[in-house]
Amino acid sequence: MTKRIGYGLFAAALLARGSAGVTQTTPSTAQNAPEYSLRVKVDEVVLTFHASDANGRPVNDLQLDELRLLEDGETTGTIVGLQSQQDLPVRAGLLLDTSASMQSHRVQDRLIAMDYARKAMRQTTDAAFVMNFGHSVTLMQPWTHDGEALALAAREIAPRVGTDGTGLFDAIFEACHGQFGGIDHAASGNFLLLFTDGEDNASFTTLQAAVDMCQRNSTAIYAFRAGGQDAGGSIGPATLARLTQETGGRVFPDDDPLERVDADLKTIDADLRNQYRLIYRPAALKHDGVFHPIVLLGPDRLANVTMRNGYYAPVH
Repeated sequence: MTKRIGYGLFAAALLARGSAGVTQTTPSTAQNAPEYSLRVKVDEVVLTFHASDANGRPVNDLQLDELRLLEDGETTGTIVGLQSQQDLPVRAGLLLDTSASMQSHRVQDRLIAMDYARKAMRQTTDAAFVMNFGHSVTLMQPWTHDGEALALAAREIAPRVGTDGTGLFDAIFEACHGQFGGIDHAASGNFLLLFTDGEDNASFTTLQAAVDMCQRNSTAIYAFRAGGQDAGGSIGPATLARLTQETGGRVFPDDDPLERVDADLKTIDADLRNQYRLIYRPAALKHDGVFHPIVLLGPDRLANVTMRNGYYAPVH
């Protein structure tokens, strides 16, 4: 018996990623970090997802015959390989909104970011960077394995003076293109840890373009949302829901008590470190760069699957 999993699909065509525009040093792989590799043919794509049971524990023993994929609502391809990857190294981007609307949340968000850097980061295998954004985007700390350096950068983030507006989509696009565009996506769990109310009024980039860039570079968005679910009629909650669902992440409130925030950070860590890489062969893959929506069908013992909602066909 199968169950339809209605979340986004964490998917990427291997040949669709690029590294143009990378200006910062990308993280090196530590000597004792596990190495992962998959061999795929040019007519195959790699899809990545995390699975958990009703108690939130990772499910790491799925078998190939337990899964089916629907593309455009139909079974049009074949799953030809499945690899469980446990205890993956993590690559993270910490993005903090410093616009005026975030003033009352700034202290709490900095504390959460510092908590992640100090408690969840593994200096032997993990790496991260810190950005802040308002009207423009600033890289506060380039890629580093040093959790204390990341925490210090987050602590020193201050509100912007003399500028107005929020370029949320520009910040996400820059992080996924300029930072994640130059790393080996198959060797780690990759995500943005975003602190914002979801408002954007200054970006040149569209929401769709920001999502597309993160999907192309296998980067999920996890957001701590300011302002509550309703947020007084704001479109921010809906924006964050779309950003996270379409890239394979989740949304958490940023005003929860400390123990709840710690649980949220542990959930993110479990998602990123315990993943499946699935090789999928579409019935007729066209090298046109077009986005293809996909739905994963799995067994009833899965309570939650975190993944994105499709893949881009390779261009060449």
